[in-house]
Amino acid sequence: MIRTVLMSGLPDDLQKITIFMMKHQIAGLPRNFELVHEAFAGGKSDLARELAALGARPTQSALDQLGLKHRLAGHCGVSAERLQDETLKTLTWLSDQLSLGLTQKRAFTNSVEGVIRSIREDVTVGIDQLLGELDLLSSIAGDMIKAETALSSDVAEGLDSLNAADRAIRAAQAAMKRDHLTGLANRISLFQTLEEVHSAASAAKPSALVLIEVLDLPGLQHQYGDEAVSKLIRGLATIFRKAIKKHDFIARIEADTFAFVFDGINADEAHIIAERLFTTADNNLVFASETSPGSGGLPLAIGHAMAHEAADPTSWLAIAKTATILARQNPRQPIIGYKPGQRQVA
Repeated sequence: MIRTVLMSGLPDDLQKITIFMMKHQIAGLPRNFELVHEAFAGGKSDLARELAALGARPTQSALDQLGLKHRLAGHCGVSAERLQDETLKTLTWLSDQLSLGLTQKRAFTNSVEGVIRSIREDVTVGIDQLLGELDLLSSIAGDMIKAETALSSDVAEGLDSLNAADRAIRAAQAAMKRDHLTGLANRISLFQTLEEVHSAASAAKPSALVLIEVLDLPGLQHQYGDEAVSKLIRGLATIFRKAIKKHDFIARIEADTFAFVFDGINADEAHIIAERLFTTADNNLVFASETSPGSGGLPLAIGHAMAHEAADPTSWLAIAKTATILARQNPRQPIIGYKPGQRQVA
């Protein structure tokens, strides 16, 4: 009864996620919440199917593998941390091996010095005794050579392991910045780009952020199915990527939203680019949603804002989002740009 009361006060998405995790005995780890959330609310139908296929009580290892496959930031981060721990262990082991080799060299050096000192102090030492001491040195040298050979092999294997770990860490870090469905940059990568671009932007060196939102994505999923909409999003990503220059930035930051960053353009040029992107999508993709009956272009809302008109990267994204919301509310004006002052959009 208490559990039911507590659940009733949660938002629908959070309630579904919590109930699913409790039912399937999934540990309440942040990365697990991210995984289930993306399956329920992230527009990733393939992830939802694969999560369901894990069965009633999926292991944490299986969940982590699924998270890595779909490039979820939390799971990629855990993988990178695990690889870094393994790298540290390898470095520690190599250090111990090198210290052991140094100890063996010192022991051999001490033995040689002892023989030399013995001969100098007693010139009458017999040949048999001298040969015996030389045989001992030869035996020690042979053991040291064997140890050095093994150490060289171990160090080579350790370096190979470090190189493999470094490649895996770089791959995990790159995966954290990529959208699984489209292969485009994701929200993490967008924020890094916004910080870099905003810090260098000014009225004399302008940069624009353009957001494109696919309207009524749930309605499209209901009408055409998750797989068809996934193909739609991938197709849209390809169209947008081809419509901009190589050095322009594009990301998919939400299930229904693409973001673009353009350097060296003013607000009027940003609006022209937004119109071109709108027309390109409209000419290449035909879908009808329940809220826009009849066959026609894909319903989009576009908002754009300039970097130097925002106080910081977060504000830059926020005002571009506000312009997009206004465009969504006004189908007759699907492209809106932010303007500072009393009249904030145009």
